[in-house]
Amino acid sequence: MYYRRCQHCYFIFTDAFDLWTKEDFRQHIYNDLYVTVDPDFVELRPAGNAKLIAGSLQNSKLSIQILDFGGGTGLLADRLRDQGFAAETYDPFSGFDEMPSEKFDLITCFEVMEHVPFPKDTIATMVCMLRDQGAILFSTLVQPASFENLGLNWWYASPRNGHVSLYSTPSLAHLFKHHGMKVASFSEGLHIAYAQVPTFASHLKLPH
Repeated sequence: MYYRRCQHCYFIFTDAFDLWTKEDFRQHIYNDLYVTVDPDFVELRPAGNAKLIAGSLQNSKLSIQILDFGGGTGLLADRLRDQGFAAETYDPFSGFDEMPSEKFDLITCFEVMEHVPFPKDTIATMVCMLRDQGAILFSTLVQPASFENLGLNWWYASPRNGHVSLYSTPSLAHLFKHHGMKVASFSEGLHIAYAQVPTFASHLKLPH
């Protein structure tokens, strides 16, 4: 499997999946054996992310609407609804494949961005579903400082997992800048994109 790296923003990608259909992905990547390469996606990750969101935004749970983009079985949204949040799921590879018609204050997108062959299109889709002064909370690992030495031995470069797009901090900034949004990172794997700091996130002390 061959990947390419942009020498300006350091975005890494493979075009090996560019012509695949949804059915191709379902057959070869997101099949019954996918759980063996990413067991956390079933419960551990969505349950943990729901706990993170609920703990961080508890005071806003009655005033915001949340969409979990690429939310798989819908467990994250289920857990949030159990705690009083208004939350929905959209995932073209699951039973939640109907595009919502309404807009949302917060779109979550956990461990999805590395799976999309055309990230500009994915971000544009999310932005279209975002309310004014909304935010996109997403997770994807950015390339480590040691990547020049690691190369594709970096564990996150995993085509069997469907990791076709691997980001750097500059490449994430470039992608969202096109929509007038900035990206702040809580860690190497957790980020938030916004045009203006939303009221519900004011306590997070994000850069203006």
